[in-house]
Amino acid sequence: MSISNCCLKTFAWDGTPTGRIGKLAANPAYIASDSDSDSTLAILIVHDLLGWSFPNVRLLADHYAREANATVYVPDFFGGETLPFEPLIAGRFDEVDDLPGFRARNAREIREPEIFACAKALRDSHKTILAVGFCYGGWAVFRLGAPNDDSDGRPLVDAITAAHPSWLTKEDIDNVVAPVQILAPELDPIFTPELKTHTFESLQRRGVPFDWQHFPGVEHACMTRGDENKPGERAALERGKNAVVAWARQIVRVGE
Repeated sequence: MSISNCCLKTFAWDGTPTGRIGKLAANPAYIASDSDSDSTLAILIVHDLLGWSFPNVRLLADHYAREANATVYVPDFFGGETLPFEPLIAGRFDEVDDLPGFRARNAREIREPEIFACAKALRDSHKTILAVGFCYGGWAVFRLGAPNDDSDGRPLVDAITAAHPSWLTKEDIDNVVAPVQILAPELDPIFTPELKTHTFESLQRRGVPFDWQHFPGVEHACMTRGDENKPGERAALERGKNAVVAWARQIVRVGE
């Protein structure tokens, strides 16, 4: 059995992000692109609690840009606020000051208009849009994949990827109509077995195309954290990256 070039690529651990800082709609954004191509594909990343400046999310953007021939945008959806990386990576949430206040300031109803505005802005410059959401961003990409009045009842994006989604409701799941990719760690107290089952059954029942990627032995947040001290996390991040690249290429082919 031959192995594709995509599967042979590795993640640039401890690398230096090579994109630039710009704007998308009214939000500051990290932007990565393949300078040697004229991409018709935009990938919008909705980040997790680690935020838009976390090195791994920017390195993922760089990989997506190179490997999927895309322009990738990572806007800041936390209004300029950042949380300390180290305690979040280690899961010591009690050490993060005013985490309940941070969550309240970035509630769904507060950030959804910004996220929608960014997706709408991409329609002016790109033929195809894939929205990728990690943890906090998971609920957001499901919302982007649902029918929207501002786009004649069509979704604002052409497909979505949700990696260990948080704040996701059954209503979000039942409303999505764009093709869905799920990156699901086995050990996830937030994207629970009940929600996983509901997602699988709802998508199948309603005929929504989907790609389900199960990651045994790893836990919530592994797809961006990639903690070398947690067994399997680095391999999970790399496999997740490859899965998104393959999904993006498939979406482009379908749209041609």
